[in-house]
Amino acid sequence: STTLTNGLKYSLATGNWGDQKTVPYSKAGVSQVLNRYTFASTLSHLRRTNTPIGRDGKIAKPRQLHNTHWGLVCPAETPEGQACGLVKNLALMCYITVGTP
Repeated sequence: STTLTNGLKYSLATGNWGDQKTVPYSKAGVSQVLNRYTFASTLSHLRRTNTPIGRDGKIAKPRQLHNTHWGLVCPAETPEGQACGLVKNLALMCYITVGTP
C-alpha cells in the first residue's frame, strides 16, 4: 500500500510515470501542472490532447487533422514551433460523456 501510494505521489509530482528505480523505462510528461492564469487558459489546458511522438520529427501525417476529427478538434488552435499539430484542443462546443444510458 505504501509503495503504491509513494509511487503515485512521485508520478504526479514529477510527471514521470513508471518505477522510480528504472527511470529510462518510465514515460515522461504524462501529468502536467494545471495553469490557472485565467479562466480561459484553465479551460484550454483541460481540453488539450497530446500526440505522444517525438517533437523533432518532420512527419506530416500525425500533425494533420483526420476527417473523423471534424467538429471534435479545433483546426485553428495549436501551438507554434515543434509541437505544432501534435498538441490539439477540443472544439468549442465539443463535450465528452462517459458511458451510455
